[in-house]
Amino acid sequence: MKIGIFTDTYFPQVSGVATSIKTLKEELLNQGHEVFIFTTTDPKVHGEEEDIVRFTSVPFFSFQDRRVAIKGAHRALKRAKELQLDIVHTQTEFSLGLTGKYVAYQLKIPCVHTYHTMYEDYLHYIAKGKVVRPTHVKLASKFFCNQSAAVIAPSIKAKRQLLNYGVTQKIEVIPTGVDLKRFETLANRAIREELNISADAPLLLSLSRVAKEKSIELLIKAMPDVLQQQSTAKLVIVGDGPAKKELENLVDSLALTDSIIFVGEVESSQVHAYYQAADLFVSASDSESQGLTYIEAIASGTDIIARVNDYTENLLQIGGFGALFQEDEEIAEAICRYLSQVKKLEKREEERKVVLNSISSEVFCEKVLQFYRETIRQYSYEKEAAIRFNK
Repeated sequence: MKIGIFTDTYFPQVSGVATSIKTLKEELLNQGHEVFIFTTTDPKVHGEEEDIVRFTSVPFFSFQDRRVAIKGAHRALKRAKELQLDIVHTQTEFSLGLTGKYVAYQLKIPCVHTYHTMYEDYLHYIAKGKVVRPTHVKLASKFFCNQSAAVIAPSIKAKRQLLNYGVTQKIEVIPTGVDLKRFETLANRAIREELNISADAPLLLSLSRVAKEKSIELLIKAMPDVLQQQSTAKLVIVGDGPAKKELENLVDSLALTDSIIFVGEVESSQVHAYYQAADLFVSASDSESQGLTYIEAIASGTDIIARVNDYTENLLQIGGFGALFQEDEEIAEAICRYLSQVKKLEKREEERKVVLNSISSEVFCEKVLQFYRETIRQYSYEKEAAIRFNK
């Protein structure tokens, strides 16, 4: 099968969307399929890349580390014709998502879409939320998804949102998979030594884009209460983003510079080293549509502390892989309670394997492939029926 993936976000940009696409691409290639990425230019990329077509782009409003293409529809169509694509898979509702729809329409092939982002949590990036409203998100999402042959939602939470928006096309829940081998392989870096953290100090890890919607400030504000019970605890914040300076100032104002370490952005190949060094992966975010970092943490053998939602409840109900909290003021209590119990708990490796095998990159790819095949079959049937009807 020849698959064209259209996305505004791809490596070297670091995001859950880019990781999801790369994971899918690698697994499809492993199974003998051909995958072509249609994406934006990036200042860090120079020269030609195999099987990647980049289009002139600019930063997206105040979301400066994300980009949108400003031209290239005809070039994309020409290249897609040359490649003889069987299906288009859009991964954005913006520039290259629209280009993907145009290409699919012209080639008379189906266009499926993955709805990655809960946009209502990101409206502050556009004119500080004063121009684009939740109503606009609802209408745009509904229109885009209903113009697709079928839609993938990475979680039940995302599917429910689309149904609330009025999306009537078929929606299949397919959680993004994880390359288990990469996270289960023992890292060859001593992160604790590098950061001067003792082996017995409780190490809490935050790993994400450092931005307002990730609610990292809540973890920082919870640290004084954590330190009252776990005086040697450290919070390591991995990632970069627009809120980093503000959060560094918050740490200074709370006199927590000895307990909180900002590492910055790390290569994706090194992420598992940080997970494996931590006692707990912690997140206060409620904007996640697929919770990829939670899965990566569990795959690395690290338990999680996270906010209650449909996704995290389902993830933790099978095995003892962490604890959940509801309200902001419960974060410190959840962390301390789990740290005091975790060494007494037996590691439930069988349950962990069950959870991980269900969301492995191989299973993810198989589900997407089956989705492609069913969509192509239905599209062909409807196209043939239309031809017969018009005769």
